[in-house]
Amino acid sequence: MDFGYDARTEELRERLLAFMDEFVHPAEPVFAQQRAEADDPWSPPPVVAELKAEARKRGLWNLFLPGENGAGLTNLQYAPLAEITGRSPNLAPPALNCAAPDTGNMEVLNEFGTEEQRKAWLEPLLAGEIRSAFAMTEPDVASSDATNIETRIERVGDEYVINGRKWYISGAMNPNCRIFIVMGKTDPSADRHHQQSMVLVPRDTPGLEVRRGMRVFGYDDGDHGGHAEVLFHDVRVPAANLIGEEGGGFAIAQARLGPGRIHHCMRLIGMAERAVELMCRRAASRTAFGKPIAAQGVVQEWIAEARVEIEQLRLLVLKTAWLMDTVGNRGAHTEIQAIKIATPAAVQGIIDRAIQVHGAGGVSQDFPLAELWAAARTLRLADGPDEVHKRSLARRELRRYV
Repeated sequence: MDFGYDARTEELRERLLAFMDEFVHPAEPVFAQQRAEADDPWSPPPVVAELKAEARKRGLWNLFLPGENGAGLTNLQYAPLAEITGRSPNLAPPALNCAAPDTGNMEVLNEFGTEEQRKAWLEPLLAGEIRSAFAMTEPDVASSDATNIETRIERVGDEYVINGRKWYISGAMNPNCRIFIVMGKTDPSADRHHQQSMVLVPRDTPGLEVRRGMRVFGYDDGDHGGHAEVLFHDVRVPAANLIGEEGGGFAIAQARLGPGRIHHCMRLIGMAERAVELMCRRAASRTAFGKPIAAQGVVQEWIAEARVEIEQLRLLVLKTAWLMDTVGNRGAHTEIQAIKIATPAAVQGIIDRAIQVHGAGGVSQDFPLAELWAAARTLRLADGPDEVHKRSLARRELRRYV
C-alpha cells in the first residue's frame, strides 16, 4: 500500500483542518454552555445545527459513505479525515453528518434497503434532517453473543409484531430520532446465525416506549443522541419494513459493524493526538519540585511511548482500511478485529497518562480528557467487547495449526 495521501485526501484534510480551527474548536465551550443551560439534556445544542450548515456549505458532508450517495471516498481516503474529527468527538462527527449510530444505519439502508425504505429514511438521514437509532443490545442476556438476543419479531399476516426490551440504544433519546432499526428473532428454531432479522420501526409507532436515558460513566452522551432503555409492547409494523430477508439480521449486523469498528478506531487516533497535545502543553507550562514537569523522566517516557503507540495504531488502521477497499470486509476480518482490540485500550492508556499530567484538572470539566477517557473505555465494549474479538482472532489463528 502507498503510505502517502492522494490529492483528494490532502485537499479534504486541508479544508477539514481549517473547519476545525475556525469553527469546531471555538464552538466547544459554546457547546458545553448550551448543554448546561438546556431544559432538555438530550436535545442537541443550537451550535450543532450551525456547524452542520457550515460543514455542508464547505462540502464536508457524508464523508463516511462511499458511492454516489456519499462523498465517494474509499476507506483509505476517509481514515485521515475521521482521525481529524476524533479530536473533537462531541462536535465534529455530528457536524459532518458522520456520527454513530446514523452512519451505520445509513450504510445498512444503502446496502440492504428497498427503494421505498431508502426514499423514506435514507434520504432524510443523508440530508441531516432526522436522526436514527439502532436497537440490538439487551439487558437480560449477554449481548456480546448477538445470537442470544431474545426480542421477538413475529409475522402475523401482513405485519410483524415486536416484543422485547433493549438498552443502550444509541440515538434513541434525541428528539429528532425518527426511525429505529430493530434486531430480533423471527425464527428461534433456525440455525443460531439465521434466527434474527431486522425491521424498521418509526419512532411514533404505538407500543414503542423509550423508558429512560442511560448514562455512560455519568455522562449523558447527548451528542450521540443519547442512549436509552427501550421497550416494545406488541409493536406492529408492515411486513414491508423488513430489511433484507428473514434470517438475515445477523449477517447484516456483521456488515454494519465492520465499517463502524474502523470508524471508531480512526477517531480514537485523533482523540489520542488531542491528549498528547494537551499533555505536552501542560507538562511544559507547570513546574514541580524545582523544574518543569516536562523535565521529569517519567513524563518524557509517557510522551515517547504515546507517540510510538499512535504511529503503530495509525499504520494498522490504514492497512485495515486499504484491505477493506481491496479485498472487502471479509478479507480484512483479522485486521478489523486487531484494530478493535488494540486501539481503544492503547488510547485509553494514553489519555489516562495525560490526565495524570494534568492532576486534578485532568478529571475536571475544564479539560476534555475525562470525557475522552470515558469514550475510549466504552469503546472496549461497544461493537463487541475485547474478549470476543480476541477469542475469534485466536480461533482463526489456531485453525492454521489444529
